Amino acid sequence: MINQNNINTALAAADASVMLESAEQLDAAIVEWQNCDVIGIDTEFVRERTYRADLGLVQFSDGQRVWLLDPLKTGPLNSLAAFFEDSKITKILHAPSEDLDVLLYTTTTCPQPLFDTQIACAMLGESLQMGYHKTVEWLLDITIDKGETRSNWLKRPLRTAQLHYAALDVCLLPMMHHELHKRLLNLDRLHWLEEDCARLISKARVPIDPTQIWRRINGNQRMQPEALAILQKLAEWREHQANRRNLARGFVIKDIALMSIANAQPGNMSELAELNILHPRVLERNGRNLLSMIEEVQQSDAPVCLPDTLNSRQRKMLDGMRKVVQQKAAELSVEPALLASKRELENLIFSASNDSLPERFLGWRKDIITNDLLAIMRHSA
Repeated sequence: MINQNNINTALAAADASVMLESAEQLDAAIVEWQNCDVIGIDTEFVRERTYRADLGLVQFSDGQRVWLLDPLKTGPLNSLAAFFEDSKITKILHAPSEDLDVLLYTTTTCPQPLFDTQIACAMLGESLQMGYHKTVEWLLDITIDKGETRSNWLKRPLRTAQLHYAALDVCLLPMMHHELHKRLLNLDRLHWLEEDCARLISKARVPIDPTQIWRRINGNQRMQPEALAILQKLAEWREHQANRRNLARGFVIKDIALMSIANAQPGNMSELAELNILHPRVLERNGRNLLSMIEEVQQSDAPVCLPDTLNSRQRKMLDGMRKVVQQKAAELSVEPALLASKRELENLIFSASNDSLPERFLGWRKDIITNDLLAIMRHSA
């Protein structure tokens, strides 16, 4: 049964959060956190025009107190690294993939061991995409404010309403952990969560491969081989540009423009300009580089990396695998995507050619679903 006194204590802490605005204050707080078994963590950031998220605030809570760290005032956050890697303290976050990215960039590491409350809820039968506020409502039966979701977290001073919203986003995490941990333990699913959270950390540490970024561009499957080769070259170049200049990819060149250039294959500046897809400044800055890359691909005899596509036999195999996943998910009272999404099943099928299983299908999923999926693949071969 949820302890209402603990809820009241956590909410009161959100009303009296401690600001950390200097390196000395941060170091003193870290000493306090080292006495905790668990600590809730959240971040607020802005990522509209930049390649990397700009961190605006980091929130911490032990369930009785809340600390709000202002990285614009404390300076570098390298002192958090050792605390984040302290294996004796469980770090609780909700849907942390973006938080992990920004914290890895700003502190050189990720909070671990990790307890993701979103995945924990999914392992108890709730939606795999359930947001923090809905989770609080489902688990603790309380409603909290969502009014500052779209705030500018880089503008100073931060308003009182922003600070209170940020504190509410973290103050209940330790209590949520306690309840979810207990329920997962009762269902013998705690090791499920531990494996998936360790996988989240590993995934966050793997940098983006610029040579594979073209796979994220919708419509690449319908392109002719030479146009696809050009798209791959242009997308890789754009990725390096976006990273170097810290610009969102679309602010370098939009996806649709890359697709149009790759399909049209202009041979000079006039033809490139006639496509009418690039701003004059972008055309002037990047036009000759784009043309040079097009020519380089046209003169190359290197094989084109084609997108993975299922043949008719594999599509039939996929249908059978999805039915097995749905059946097993119904037995476990969880969403099918927790076991394996359609895309992950496709990856499993493609992996047959190199004789290695995707990591997603190892660990706790192996006995529950993987062996049945592999049996379907063998029978369909």
